[in-house]
Amino acid sequence: MSRIRPYRSSDRAALYDICTRTADAGADATGIFSDDALWGDLFAVPYAQRHPDLAWVVEADDGRAIGYIVATDDTEAFATWFRDEWWPTLQTRYPRAETPTTREERMVEHGYTQAPGRDPHSAEYPAHLHIDLLPETQGQGLGRQLIQTLFDELTRRGVRGLHLGMDPKNTGAAAFYERLGMTPLPAEPGGQSYGVRF
Repeated sequence: MSRIRPYRSSDRAALYDICTRTADAGADATGIFSDDALWGDLFAVPYAQRHPDLAWVVEADDGRAIGYIVATDDTEAFATWFRDEWWPTLQTRYPRAETPTTREERMVEHGYTQAPGRDPHSAEYPAHLHIDLLPETQGQGLGRQLIQTLFDELTRRGVRGLHLGMDPKNTGAAAFYERLGMTPLPAEPGGQSYGVRF
């Protein structure tokens, strides 16, 4: 039986792997970018680095991490940290394009443009999350358990709400969030957002 446990620093490589293998609207994104680590450097590892206390993994019987949830309880503070401390260490690895045109260049630009005040939902829904599960974990209720674990901790901390953004092509994820009681929020073209209040 798979189990949920708190994140450990030794899970870092697994976060990169799981993030990449689920990043293309839930499908494997390996090889889409010139550097697979870009996915994890944007959407998984910085959260575990900044908030290991808001990160959990699904561990298989053989000890592998096969899913995770990572989050911040303060989107604005996280964006400041990402801009000032996390992304500067990666700028040599991911040079900025003058005019981002490819998917990879636009994703790198996303790293360069993170800043407080840019997220329209952070005032009403201060927390946000990223959750990814490998196919072998799905359909066992583990996603729901991960979400509930995070929600319980955010509620304990007095956080009033949480939001998330996702690729609208990932229709399975959208249905999952709606089953959990999340409601659609306004989103930029090509995006989809959900929110929940505690």
